[in-house]
Amino acid sequence: MTKSKKIFLSEKEMPKQWYNIAADLPGTLNPPLGPDGQPIGPEALAPVFPMNLIEQEVSTQRWIDIPEKVMEMLSIWRPSPLVRAYALEEALGTPARIYYKNESVSPAGSHKPNTAVAQAYYNKEFGINKLCTETGAGQWGSALSFACSLLDMECKVFMVRVSFDQKPFRKMMMQTWGGTCIASPSTETQAGRDVLAQYPDTPGSLGIAISEAVEAAVTDPTGQTRYSLGSVLNHVMLHQTIIGLEAKKQLKKVGEKLPDIVIACAGGGSNFAGLSFPFIQDKIHGAEMEVIAVEPHSCPTLTKAPFAYDHGDIAKMTPLLAMNSLGHGFIPPPIHAGGLRYHGMSPLVSHAVKEGLVTPEAIHQLECYEAGMLFARTEGIIPAPETTHAIASTIRQARKAKDEGKEKVILFNFSGHGFMDLVGYDKYLNGELRNHELGDAEFKEFTEVLKQYPSPIL
Repeated sequence: MTKSKKIFLSEKEMPKQWYNIAADLPGTLNPPLGPDGQPIGPEALAPVFPMNLIEQEVSTQRWIDIPEKVMEMLSIWRPSPLVRAYALEEALGTPARIYYKNESVSPAGSHKPNTAVAQAYYNKEFGINKLCTETGAGQWGSALSFACSLLDMECKVFMVRVSFDQKPFRKMMMQTWGGTCIASPSTETQAGRDVLAQYPDTPGSLGIAISEAVEAAVTDPTGQTRYSLGSVLNHVMLHQTIIGLEAKKQLKKVGEKLPDIVIACAGGGSNFAGLSFPFIQDKIHGAEMEVIAVEPHSCPTLTKAPFAYDHGDIAKMTPLLAMNSLGHGFIPPPIHAGGLRYHGMSPLVSHAVKEGLVTPEAIHQLECYEAGMLFARTEGIIPAPETTHAIASTIRQARKAKDEGKEKVILFNFSGHGFMDLVGYDKYLNGELRNHELGDAEFKEFTEVLKQYPSPIL
């Protein structure tokens, strides 16, 4: 071979600090608010999260050291390879050089363990023995179950019902690692019972599952349970930046300067932030670069929803966060990209979009599956339905480079494999999938609730 396809780092080259974009974002970050509309302090989050994670949540320190034990757990699969997509480039006939960060090599098959092991570690250090969480497509529930197994902790996962039914193997993965997986909404919590009483046939949503997980954590009479979230929050974005920090080192190894285009799918924001935030730091300081966050047309949080204060869950147990939101009561259609079916977006990602640092893009699921098929038949890996959104956008940009006759460096995040999502591919191949688009009437209905909350600083 005369050309290298995979670019590796040694374990010694793994970044030893996380990057906190809150230190560099322009403009004023809107604080979380309590029920009275006033900013809340760290103590208000203490029943839900351990104080060591709360400190990271509110920190504006640019670099935060990764604990040695977390580095040890991360090294089970990290550093992940950066891969040159030669076969995809050839199939597209593009002059663009396409690279992808392969996060599917983790034990859970996605980027999610990057924060799962960190969150489990900090909870264990704080004396917590059990974590409750929610999961959409199942990647996060699998990741946290895996992390808890490494630290001898209990893990309880409320999984959105439509994904619970669509993706039984994810439940089996959680159980293999010792986790308990429950379809949400359930009868185990008041939040779940309330939803079932009103909507007995609901497919569920991440907003509902979050309510159940938070309730289960804060009502534990032993006080030994905390809640863990796989996306949206600042400390989750922080832990994921190891992706982009590694990618920077790997691009430098093959003589590439900064990429022209950085792309990742966005549901709550974690894999997008993980790849893009270290590069957005360069963009803030003058680098010319387009950063694209890709979401489904059926859940257009960044492309259509307002930047507003809203709760992260349907029962309004979480603080009000300034973010792009479709309204906490939003029930998305049952598309197969379960990890992208969330009503809100990370406040940090939302702020970056508001400041013009990120370009949001929405793509229909049929185009995404078509892109996933092309990727599987060229590069060999079957991508998760969420990941196909990033691939579809990458293909658009590669074809644009061809039309313009420009050499460009495109970097995207291969956030997870699709081996547990083959039912969706089967339906696509059999012509059973349809595009879904959020109509204006539904949009107005769900976002009406936002008018009752304070307005963030724009």
